[in-house]
Amino acid sequence: MGILNLTPDSFYDGGKLTSEKNILSQAEKMFTEGATFLDLGGYSSRPGADFVSEEVELQRVLPIVKLLLKEFPEAILSIDTFRSNIAKQCIEAGAAMINDISAGSLDDNMFETIANLQVPYIMMHMRGTPETMMQNTNYKELTKEVLFYFSERIAKARSFGINDIIADPGFGFSKTTEKNFELLNELELFSILEIPLLIGVSRKSMIHQTLNISAKEALNGTTALHAIALQKGASLLRVHDVKEAMETINLLQNLKSH
Repeated sequence: MGILNLTPDSFYDGGKLTSEKNILSQAEKMFTEGATFLDLGGYSSRPGADFVSEEVELQRVLPIVKLLLKEFPEAILSIDTFRSNIAKQCIEAGAAMINDISAGSLDDNMFETIANLQVPYIMMHMRGTPETMMQNTNYKELTKEVLFYFSERIAKARSFGINDIIADPGFGFSKTTEKNFELLNELELFSILEIPLLIGVSRKSMIHQTLNISAKEALNGTTALHAIALQKGASLLRVHDVKEAMETINLLQNLKSH
């Protein structure tokens, strides 16, 4: 899953995709390098991110959905939003799936909307909101608490008639660097959920803070953690750098075939 941040303040590539030409160029690059789908976001969810109104988020995302599908009719687009109205309008415009950082907890209409649309739904673990999540990093038993959270949210989603669910443990969301590594170390336990697992560690602070480098220098560390995540059961990688992620996937697939 290639990341297309349509925000001015995302932690790594915020403000880079400001013109239609840049967006189309980046999308083409990601598809050429092997991306299965692109994830479009108009609300930065980095720690401490500014609040964005629904109107602004829609203005950022909906025209780009239409632009990409006009240029790449076969493209599979995921929409990174926790708002049901954004989800509905983007799916009706041709997007194929919804990636919700709040697992339906920030919009009471999200589950009903997804059930009506019958599209795949990615639910992530987070406490609070992007503005407040780093004030909620205390856990007694992190992995157990995250698994319990998913068991509850999945059961509720299924009660609405949502069938295609993907879980994202939420690396960096209401978790310290130490807790992120604890979660990664126990990732194989998520197989108990019996649904696909999406991992988003690309260039995140757990890498660059640990190595004392910048996010721009964190590609090598990202690749190392991708390999570990895949070996521990990850089904999907959400990445800034598609070429390197695809190389990792290919190498791991060859390893498993022998």
